[in-house]
Amino acid sequence: MAAAVTTTTTATTTHLCRGLSSSAAAAAKPRRATTLRCGAAARVEGLGRREALLGVLLSTATAASAPVAAVAATAELQEGFRTYEDEANKFSIAIPQDWLIGAGEVSGFKSVTAFYPDQVADSNVSVAITGIGPDFTSLKSFGDVDAFAETLVNGLDRSWKRPPGVAAKLINSRAANGFYYIEYTLQNPGEQRRHIVSAIGMAFNGWYNRLYTVTGQYIDEDGDVDKYRAQIEKCVQSFRFT
Repeated sequence: MAAAVTTTTTATTTHLCRGLSSSAAAAAKPRRATTLRCGAAARVEGLGRREALLGVLLSTATAASAPVAAVAATAELQEGFRTYEDEANKFSIAIPQDWLIGAGEVSGFKSVTAFYPDQVADSNVSVAITGIGPDFTSLKSFGDVDAFAETLVNGLDRSWKRPPGVAAKLINSRAANGFYYIEYTLQNPGEQRRHIVSAIGMAFNGWYNRLYTVTGQYIDEDGDVDKYRAQIEKCVQSFRFT
């Protein structure tokens, strides 16, 4: 069961931006400052390899489409970025100073937190957490980074179907600092190509292992592609366990 998300004041529930979702509605800001507080996580049975890999796929395809509540982060300013810290889920990530934050519960995930610009619907970063079984002690339990990346992207690709579906193309994969970093593109027929940068890591919370999937995306053909590419790559690279 996912940790509950509680806010000290009332916030407006909204849908995240387009890209990972089909909605392009702009997020409404909270009525006043709020604090994200996650309750104690319940002890649950971990997932196996197949289910964990499915969780990574779902975090790319659907996690950011779920309703979330806009919240404010405890942050510090540094070169136009602030640091968001989640004490309950024990991670931190640097995000642009003016980006909004959403948190909520999504079926199949312990927790989903998303970060996105106020006016741009196609660029965002999300952190999705899934539980996995105790026999998975490190990312190498899923194979090396190249095999993992190929499984991930091949699982998303539907370009071979008739009529063709989403086309997924692997660009790069590497392992560093205990994380798997994967870069690839997704393009639905008739739509702009989305560029995805992702970091996958594992951590133990005292009861079970958890798989963290950090997914950032932007539109390749967007006029501000250089701006959002730099921001999103920095966000993903900055993710750390605390």
